[in-house]
Amino acid sequence: MSMPPPGPPKSTVPATKSPLSRSPGNKSPSKSPLLKPLTPSNPPEAGTLADAISKIDSLRLSQPPSAATSPVPSGASSPGTSAAAVPPMTSAAAAVRRASGDITKHASPPATPHFGAQSGMLKTLDESTKILRANAKEKGLERAPSVSGIGGVVEKPDYSEAKIVVAMVGLPARGKSYLSNKVMRYLRWLEYNVEVFNVGQLRRSKARRDLEENGEKADHSAQFFSDENPDAKASREKLAEESLDNLITWLKKKGGNVGIMDATNSTISRRDKIRERVKKEPGLQLLFLESYCDDPALIAANVALKASSGDPDYKGMSQEEAVADFRKRIAAYEKVYQTIAEPDISFCRIQNVGQQVSINKIESYLQSRIAFYLMNLHLKPRSIYLSRHGESMYNVEGKIGGDAELSPRGMQYARALPDMVKKHIGGGGVEVWTSTLTRTIQTASFLPFEKKTWKALDELDAGVCDGMTYEEIEEKYPEDYEARDEDKFNYRYRGGESYRDVVVRLEPVIMELERQENILIIGHQAIIRCLYAYFMGLSQEELPYIKVPLHTLIKISPRAYGCLEERFALPIAAVDTHRSKPSKEGKNPTYGLSNLPTGDVPVHDTSARKYYDQTADADKAAADAAAPTPKAAEA
Repeated sequence: MSMPPPGPPKSTVPATKSPLSRSPGNKSPSKSPLLKPLTPSNPPEAGTLADAISKIDSLRLSQPPSAATSPVPSGASSPGTSAAAVPPMTSAAAAVRRASGDITKHASPPATPHFGAQSGMLKTLDESTKILRANAKEKGLERAPSVSGIGGVVEKPDYSEAKIVVAMVGLPARGKSYLSNKVMRYLRWLEYNVEVFNVGQLRRSKARRDLEENGEKADHSAQFFSDENPDAKASREKLAEESLDNLITWLKKKGGNVGIMDATNSTISRRDKIRERVKKEPGLQLLFLESYCDDPALIAANVALKASSGDPDYKGMSQEEAVADFRKRIAAYEKVYQTIAEPDISFCRIQNVGQQVSINKIESYLQSRIAFYLMNLHLKPRSIYLSRHGESMYNVEGKIGGDAELSPRGMQYARALPDMVKKHIGGGGVEVWTSTLTRTIQTASFLPFEKKTWKALDELDAGVCDGMTYEEIEEKYPEDYEARDEDKFNYRYRGGESYRDVVVRLEPVIMELERQENILIIGHQAIIRCLYAYFMGLSQEELPYIKVPLHTLIKISPRAYGCLEERFALPIAAVDTHRSKPSKEGKNPTYGLSNLPTGDVPVHDTSARKYYDQTADADKAAADAAAPTPKAAEA
């Protein structure tokens, strides 16, 4: 098994911009008013502008701060600062330490600094930058709005030029829909706009509408899919053309990046029609993706799933009747099926879902990204287990980041975790992945399984706010505190990371996870959120607010069309570090002891297959709402 690749290097603040160290006991100056993105009504005066440029130049040429004014590395004592500067211990922290009989073992070193943008250098940089941006805006030079203070909002990558039609190819029960949904979930996690246009869903939606409006039940038995039935063949061709037209319209007019046509497209003539249609649209690329399967066991499992999962095509049939009819449908397609081999087209051919992959004429970065992802997939039954580290001393103190050790309750969780993991993995094995930080390594230390550490699994880097509480951040930098709450996924701490940055560095972890079988990840809140959002298909807006409690094991089991999630909470108390998305009226919730349910808690199931075209249904509902009533028409 290959070793995980090293993670990307952590970003650091250049020496010329390092803030001055401060004692945790120091009181901050009075709060500044909330600073909004700069939208000045008047341009800066010439003298003010020249002064700002001069200050920027001076900063650029200045020497790095001396050792006397440089920040002390986290975890090191600050010379010349007395222990009296250490802030008073919180009541929760004191209670935990008294219970352990050791008040000093986990204490932060005396005078550990909390870094902040308080230096005159950083203030000068912020103020001068505001003036320069005001001047640029007056001259019509548009810039993205920026947050003054310690951080800023990261812009979403511009994927507007990426326009790809992915046309699936393959017989029924070969995993086309499985692959379509995997690709969609992966690319959406990376912030591409992706939709699947399933021809079968469109067919069922139209049939349901005809039944509701005309009382006519369509015959979609195996005979409908035979090439020897000319009327049915013409109907299927028309459905395929309509689905492709809908896909292209979505790509061009609704900002789509990747439209996936989920259909058999099993003959050269059908694929030629797709090529000719896409050629008419400038700027669109075409990639065929064939799912070829000759594994009898895999085909049998897919047929059984199709017959037992509530497909409306087999409503009213027994499972035996449904299986027999579906096999007749497959036989009808097999008579005309032509595997993809055209030398002049871009394609990716997957055999037995990952056993072998062939590619041809991959022409763009995004196509290569899709092909590489598909190379890492497999269908072996497995589960991914996610757990945060046990409660740490920084959790107890309400601080973010750092490299703190576990609290006594956190160590209790670490000792209890092996039995819970063994209970839920059954007789199978599991490989344990941790970050390089102390609290995850301590949590995994009692697990009797192979372990690997990943730098890429380290917690979101809070930059200059590392080691601070949210209350301290709100007091010192209210404008940044507010900015992060407004756009938590995109907000990047100065010298640190945003959630978007974390997603990017976790992509190699996702690739390796898809290659592996049972894996247990002992991670951090932001890391678990990002991984969970990938598997459960959650949006960037939802991701930063996913609740991931301490002392809870999350089991995610991939299924054909999604994932099944279960949660197992141990009855070991811990602080609640979750901060809900703030409302406009109220403040954020504070830290406190969590009262979590214990035992087996099924939470989320995304594995159910969708059988109707939701886009077509929504368009029909909108058209019905816009249509005049009979009385209005008469008037």
